[in-house]
Amino acid sequence: MDSLNLTERIADLIFSKKGSDIKILDLRELTPISDYFIICSADSDVQVKAIADEIDNRLHEEGIRAWHKEGYKGLNWVLLDYVDVVVHVFRKSVREFYNLERLWGDAPVLEAVDKAEKKEKQSKTKQKKNQK
Repeated sequence: MDSLNLTERIADLIFSKKGSDIKILDLRELTPISDYFIICSADSDVQVKAIADEIDNRLHEEGIRAWHKEGYKGLNWVLLDYVDVVVHVFRKSVREFYNLERLWGDAPVLEAVDKAEKKEKQSKTKQKKNQK
């Protein structure tokens, strides 16, 4: 799986656990350390863990293992490093404090689309049209 497809898969997993404010930073032209950073927010430490576990477990099932993981003790900021893609799962207040988006402000930001929500909206729109 290439790094862009991996970012899309990870975004889907984040959405499935109700992660919010997902940003995908494209670092390919800025640094050799990684192709993408995915940054998301969670409302609580329980949600931080749920999002990180979902990503780690589902990708592991698909044969993709994190090269490095950290932050599981404090659950304020969990980092999952898949080499070409690095995932940052933050509690909202911690994300505001570290503000990685500003630090990597030169990076283009890609839109993360909740495919399940988009599909649901399309279905509702279709139902409304059929009712008319």
